[in-house]
Formats: sequence, C-alpha cells, structure tokens
Amino acid sequence: MTAPHPPTPLPDTTRTRIQTEAARLFVASGYHGVSMREVAEAVGVTKPALYHHYADKEALFLAMLDGTLAGLARLVAHAGEQQGIRAQLEVLVGDLVASAPAQRVGLQLAGELRHVSPERRATFEGEYRRVWMGGLTTLIETAAARGELRADLPPAVLTRALLALTYPLVTGAPPADPQGTARALLAVYLDGAAGQ
Repeated sequence: MTAPHPPTPLPDTTRTRIQTEAARLFVASGYHGVSMREVAEAVGVTKPALYHHYADKEALFLAMLDGTLAGLARLVAHAGEQQGIRAQLEVLVGDLVASAPAQRVGLQLAGELRHVSPERRATFEGEYRRVWMGGLTTLIETAAARGELRADLPPAVLTRALLALTYPLVTGAPPADPQGTARALLAVYLDGAAGQ
C-alpha cells in the first residue's frame, strides 16, 4: 500500500483554536450541551471575540463540518492524482487511516446535524454528496470506463460498497492493525472475499 499523504496541517490561528476546542466540546456534550460561553472559555477569548469570528453557534458548528468536508475533498484529490483505480484506492484508504481520528470527530459532529436549521442542514448535506460521494463516484466511473472495474453494477453502487467496507476504519475503536485492516478491506473490495 502506498504511504499516505500527510494531512495538510491547519495554521495555528484563533479560528483554528476555536474550532478545535468547539469540536472537543461538541463531541463530549453534543450540540445542545455546549454554549458559546463555554467555547470562549475553552479557547481563552471573550464571548464578543468569539462572535467576531462566528455569528452564532450554528455557524461555528457548520464551519467545523465544512473543515471536515474540505479534508475529505483533499483525500479524493490526492487519490485522483494516482494512476489506476488500485493505486487510487490504496492512497485513499491509506489517507483515511492516517486521518482516522479527524474522520471520527467529523462523523460524531455530523451526527448532531439534526440540531441545525433545515436549510443549513440541506446545504451541508448537498455539499457532502457533491464533494465526497460525487468525488468517489467520479473515480469509480472513470475506472469503470477504463475497464478496471466490473460493468454489471452502477458506479454509485460500487461507491457505496467501497464506503461500507471502509467504514470500520473510521468508526468506533481503531483496529489493532489499522494498515493491515485497510489492506484486507481493500482486497475484499478489489479482489473478493473468498479465501485463496
């Protein structure tokens, strides 16, 4: 498996510190369990300073999810730089393993989306489908067009199958051997689950 591309580090800015502390609080206490006052105290800024960066709690929450989505976009772009679907998926899965802690936080935050306004939730969900699901489906469609993947299943189904197989890499407790598990799951996807 190709070595993963290191995630792009975020600059240490007040906005970054706000998002880091807010993510920690939201994961621990849920959307309704966190106040902007608590976020400001955790960051070490005043509440007015916090509102200078984010209009309200919902805007802060969605900014954190947008950051998660930007990370997923980088994973798709990095995979797309490789030649052939096997290399693309090896890089994608390797990057997922390397960024698993951030992906776990993103999934936990996404579980709180039900608490934001329906309009903002719909906008985020549309972007998620476009960036992550759409990006992966494009990789799969292109590979299918090159004859690298089976043609009897639509690319969208192959994309969902890939996500289902890789989901254990970023949910729950990390596997004892994340890279080995990643290689095995990718082999199931590309070569089948039958024993050799």
